[in-house]
This record gives sequence, C-alpha cells and structure tokens, in this order.
Amino acid sequence: MTDVDVRLLDGPPRIPALLARAVVTSRGRTGADGALPSHRLVLPGVEQDLARLRDYCEVTGDVLGDTVPATWLPVLTFPLQVQLMADRSFPFPMVGMVHVANTMTLHRPVRAAETLVLSSWAENVRPHRRGSTVDLCGEVRVGDEVVWEGRSTYLARTSSPQEATSVGQGGSDGGAAPEVAGAEAEDRGLPTTEMARWRLPAGLGRRYAAVSGDANPIHLTGLTAKALGFPRAIAHGMWTHARVLAAARSRVPEVATVEVQFVKPVLLPSTVVLRGELQATAAGSRSPTVTGAGCT
Repeated sequence: MTDVDVRLLDGPPRIPALLARAVVTSRGRTGADGALPSHRLVLPGVEQDLARLRDYCEVTGDVLGDTVPATWLPVLTFPLQVQLMADRSFPFPMVGMVHVANTMTLHRPVRAAETLVLSSWAENVRPHRRGSTVDLCGEVRVGDEVVWEGRSTYLARTSSPQEATSVGQGGSDGGAAPEVAGAEAEDRGLPTTEMARWRLPAGLGRRYAAVSGDANPIHLTGLTAKALGFPRAIAHGMWTHARVLAAARSRVPEVATVEVQFVKPVLLPSTVVLRGELQATAAGSRSPTVTGAGCT
C-alpha cells in the first residue's frame, strides 16, 4: 500500500486570500510539464453552517431538510481544492480554469447535524485539444465512514494545446477519469422530454458565488468574463448540477452516482430548458428515476 502524504488543516481555508495569492503567482507556472502536489489536505471536525445551507438551497431551488443535497458536500470541499490550486506548486494558473465535468457518489444520506471530515487532492493530468485537464478529488467522512466522494475535472486552457502532455499523478490513485468533451463537444443527442424551464438572471453567478465561495471572475460580471475570453458571465457548472438534481430530487435514489459534463457554457442572463428521460418504474418502486438529463 502506498503511503499518502496527509496535511491536517486547523481551520477552513480562507478563499479571498487564496484567490489573491493565485492571481499574484499565476505567471510562470510550469503547466503540463510540471508535477501535481503529492499531498492530501484533510480538515476534521467540520460543523455544517445551517444558515449558509439554507441560502444555498434557496439559490439552487432545493428544499432545506434534515439531510443535505448531495451537491452541498462539494461546496464544503471546494476551499480545500482552492488551497491546492492556489499553491505555487500547482502547475496551472487557477484563475480562468473552467469546470468541465463532475462525478460524485453519495453512499448514504448525510444529515445537516452531522460533523464531517473533509479531504481533497489533485491527480490525473491529461492533454486536451484546448490545453490540459486535471482532476480535483474530494471525500467526506463521518467518523471513519466514507459518505461522499467526488471528482471535479477542470480545463486549463493554453494557446498551444499540442504542447500539453501527461504527467505523473499526485495523491491517491483514483483510476482514469472519463474523457472530457469540454465546451466544444459535439451534440450527443440530448433527451427530448421537457422537465423544466428556467430564466437565469445576470446576477446569478454572484449569488451562487456568495453561498459557494467560488468567485471565479468568469461567473461574476460581463467585464471580468470578457477579460478571460467569454462574451458574458457564465453560470457555475455546479449551480447547473445542483439545480438539475433539485428538480429531479424525488426521482434520484438516496444512494447514487451522478456524472455530468458541462458541454457548453450557460451565458447569463439566459433561459435554459431541462430535458430528461425516465427509466421505467421497477417493481415495488414508488417513482421512476432520471437516467439522462441535459440543459439547452
């Protein structure tokens, strides 16, 4: 068994200070030629902030209850990801990285009153036609029990994609991630049944940033998004993920693995349509489950 370099944190990382550090140290990073940090960050004893959870549910259209939305847990591990990416040893500049895919497994419902142990690490750099992708992995435990695992895939865009090369993995061996299509993926045939339609306001990115801590400039204003190559501010991929799961919550099993790809950016403001396909109801099951969904 390979030893893992674990670094215990005595408090949650402060995202504003980390973002400032990431901006200051963005130039001169090694890119795909460099190595990922080999350590895992661990934050024990995390009490969930119920007021923040309430605000999160309001922004994402979910319902505050005894158990938390599955997408709330990556919000808690996100500051650890930011600390990994903001560190000078991380090979890619964090500002402007685009979240292109997410996979997470909820092993059992997590109660809002439970105390958590959070961890995060980076692994699996691979080439992409627009640069390189890298996985930021997270894990949530209650005591010694793993209750949630997640993998967020980010695209670090470069002007010379052919220069992107694979590098050795850091952290745990999580296996190969599925190929990421990114913002230029071909239409793979979205489901046709309309499940919901939402009007997204221009300030949605700022509202979600306030509850999630993800203040990437591509989500905040048109001016900051244009500086990073987007025509307008874009919605957070994890807001889209959370909003879809909230809409389908009664049809998603309590224990489930959910995989999403953020194929195209959702510009703000805009109107989006959720389309899905439902699996036939199994014998004894009260409701069907969503087997595929997409926003257009």
